[in-house]
Amino acid sequence: MGIGPVEYMVLSFPGNKFKGEVAPALGELVDAGTIRILDLAFVHKDEAGDVVAVELEDEGSDILNAFNAITMDRDGLINDDDLALIGESLDVNSSAAILVWEDVWATRLADAIANAGGELVDIQRIPRDIVQAAIDFNA
Repeated sequence: MGIGPVEYMVLSFPGNKFKGEVAPALGELVDAGTIRILDLAFVHKDEAGDVVAVELEDEGSDILNAFNAITMDRDGLINDDDLALIGESLDVNSSAAILVWEDVWATRLADAIANAGGELVDIQRIPRDIVQAAIDFNA
């Protein structure tokens, strides 16, 4: 089997108010075989505007330990330039988590498309807020 589609996201936590609900939700997706975490990193911007990139191995908090339990396949896909760029875009006194994952659920489909000589021409993700607004508007 090949690799399924790979996606990334940047989650911002203004005021560094990260409560830890994300790690268990991701863990459920990993345990179910829906996704495979490929890389995960964190960036902090302090009140002075200084940016610090934090690799999972460098941090010992309970929150990061929870993430560490689900990130067995880190491949170094997030580089220092990515972390610097994301860190600079943060508001002061905030943090971000950067996550790269494989959509394991789509691996079989991706293989079938490739084996059939097909090519993916376009794929887009529609943010849930936009979909919810459209559903609400049409209700």
